[in-house]
Amino acid sequence: MSMNSVNTNKGAMIALQNLNATNKDLGTVQNRINTGLKISTAKDNGAIWAIAQNQRAESASLNSVVSSLQRGQSVADVAMSAGTAISDILVQMKEKVLAATEAGLSTASKAALSDEYTALRDQIDTIANNATFDGVNLISSTSVNSASIKSIANADATATIDIDHVTLSKSNAKIAATLTSLTSGVTSADVRSTPT
Repeated sequence: MSMNSVNTNKGAMIALQNLNATNKDLGTVQNRINTGLKISTAKDNGAIWAIAQNQRAESASLNSVVSSLQRGQSVADVAMSAGTAISDILVQMKEKVLAATEAGLSTASKAALSDEYTALRDQIDTIANNATFDGVNLISSTSVNSASIKSIANADATATIDIDHVTLSKSNAKIAATLTSLTSGVTSADVRSTPT
């Protein structure tokens, strides 16, 4: 009986080569399944891998841009909602002032309207100071939590979208002027005086 070795058996050598090729292909397919990438390392194809890495980096930086813009939008939305609420309060304050000018109103009614006016005026600061998102307040008069915001607008962060702070509390000159114009023409007899 002759002893045939794998090294001398031509059919076994071909089968071994096919098995090795199949195992190599299986390893490549398994790597693609594990990573989800056709080219997962520079060893697979250096040029395509480098291009893919640049695209992955660009995609990740654009995700950061989207996140930054969404944060800026949320801060601005909170400020806009607070501004709308303050505007609504100014309308209600005007109603109170006009109601106080009605002839024949009793002192108690005028006092009640004055108290409502004062409460509405104080709500302006409350709304402005509480219009905070993620620690940023674009409309507060307090220096503790008021700030401007910059959102990155491109992948390399060379462009920004800036939103500046504006005070919408009753200490703001325009709000104070609006409050003054609401009461112009109203005499002290119409509304009792209230401390500012």
